[in-house]
Amino acid sequence: TGLTTTGTPVWGTCAGMILMARELADDRPEPLELIDIAVTRNGYGRQAESFEINLMIPVLGAEPFRGIFIRAPTVTKVGAGVEVLGNLPDGPAVALLENNRLVTSFHPELTSDTRFHQFFLSLIK
Repeated sequence: TGLTTTGTPVWGTCAGMILMARELADDRPEPLELIDIAVTRNGYGRQAESFEINLMIPVLGAEPFRGIFIRAPTVTKVGAGVEVLGNLPDGPAVALLENNRLVTSFHPELTSDTRFHQFFLSLIK
């Protein structure tokens, strides 16, 4: 495996972010190295520590996006070619893009807000 700059757009949410990362703090699973980030599984805690928070994601517009974090991974390192699309208010990146590879540590699919889905579709065009 390895990082590429072309190919089919891919979006990984939560566990998908873990699979797509270049490196993991854990010894499993073996990462696919599709985006130049390092992550830690369950970075915000176990199921009981799951949470929701409003996120500012400028590519989605001025209105906050409701992030639902369920045993979410934490991004510990961001490569030079990776764009941070959004962070938690206290700093850690939670939405990132490298070329046409999108990752989110939260679950946009659990909301009725389709802006992230529309953004991903724009990467396909």
